[in-house]
Amino acid sequence: MNKKFHLVVVDMGYGHQRAAYPLLSWSHSGNINLNNYDNSSEWEKKYWLNSSRAYEKISYFKKIPLLGVLVFNIMDYFQRIQNFYPLRDLSKQTLQQKMFFKAVKKGVGKNLINELNKNPLPFVTSFFVAAYSAEYYQYKGPIYCIICDADISRAWAPINPHESKIIYLASTERVCRRLMMYGVKKENIKLTGFPLPLENIGDDELVLKNDLSKRLVSLDPNKIFLKRNAKILDVYNIVTPKSIDRPLTIMFAVGGAGAQRELGILLLKKLMNKINEKKIKLILVAGVRSDVHNYFKKNIELLNLQNNEGVEIIYHPQKPEYFKLFNLSLRNSDLLWTKPSELSFYTGLGVPIIMSEPVGSQEHFNREWLLKLGVGLESLNPEIVDEWLVDWQKDGRLARAAFNAYLLSRRDGTKNIIKEVLDINL
Repeated sequence: MNKKFHLVVVDMGYGHQRAAYPLLSWSHSGNINLNNYDNSSEWEKKYWLNSSRAYEKISYFKKIPLLGVLVFNIMDYFQRIQNFYPLRDLSKQTLQQKMFFKAVKKGVGKNLINELNKNPLPFVTSFFVAAYSAEYYQYKGPIYCIICDADISRAWAPINPHESKIIYLASTERVCRRLMMYGVKKENIKLTGFPLPLENIGDDELVLKNDLSKRLVSLDPNKIFLKRNAKILDVYNIVTPKSIDRPLTIMFAVGGAGAQRELGILLLKKLMNKINEKKIKLILVAGVRSDVHNYFKKNIELLNLQNNEGVEIIYHPQKPEYFKLFNLSLRNSDLLWTKPSELSFYTGLGVPIIMSEPVGSQEHFNREWLLKLGVGLESLNPEIVDEWLVDWQKDGRLARAAFNAYLLSRRDGTKNIIKEVLDINL
């Protein structure tokens, strides 16, 4: 029997669609966008367009001193995650939740649910508003919601959690406990982990281990970490080569709003000498944004680096193709430099993360999670990155973070989700 499910996402930013990408092979109709599906009403399209534009403007506006920060903080306040302790009942509905649910009652997702009810396969979504809609408009099949962060606000849980049938596919143990604080029934919470691309893992993790073994050598040229931990590496069957033929490779990823593009060019300028010496390679990830791509390309040309193999841009106008390029390039990267977004979970592929400034409450909690695991490192002053990054490479701390990432982070999310939803063992 060819088991499939309906995969519903939202086309805003990258997080929700990146979580869905590894699951596309089991989707009946590919990605179905809640904010741009066939037969959606004009009101819905306008509602989502205005929402997306507002978020991107505010995210970029944050860089403006005083006023920009104030406006962003007001927005972030309404979607904040409350402190975890003391443990308490947090099931009371929030203003953010009421605003989204008001849009659902006005018609968001109504036509989609009516159409999918003609073939009520399991409904899998990475966006809580889609789960709201499915439940409110009485979807006939089971409803699953994938969590995209290491901790979540009240908005992710149902309006009436004690009566809800939504099953949550949780990314972390903290999320499981948080959902129970929000009133979700324990039997409706499944700890799966975040879905990661299987092509970066391979059968019996052979692809991941091969990539990690090369990465460790690149991150630890003086073999400080490798010599001290030779026995434990042997226990996990990670055999490192004596040398590798590539420079230290850094992937810098801009978020969906493109608000940190300038940092990418600052890194390029500060690392240019080492790039010319073939000691460092910088991969600038523009994602699907043509404006970010053009910005990177223009500045690379101004620095006369357009023909330098030590500089690369990852860009594609279509998100699935972009994710494919990103995953492929990540295999040959040593470091991922990004704000602590959903990409935080990609540390599970044995990749250490240098964290730039968090944007939004959930990213502060992702940052805390990365630090707790010992896989994320706070960025120091990027103006002198050529000094401190080289020192981090020499003393073995980057290799230690990479191995911690392999040892302590989950990477079985995709397999667990497919097992939970379709009862298929991968």
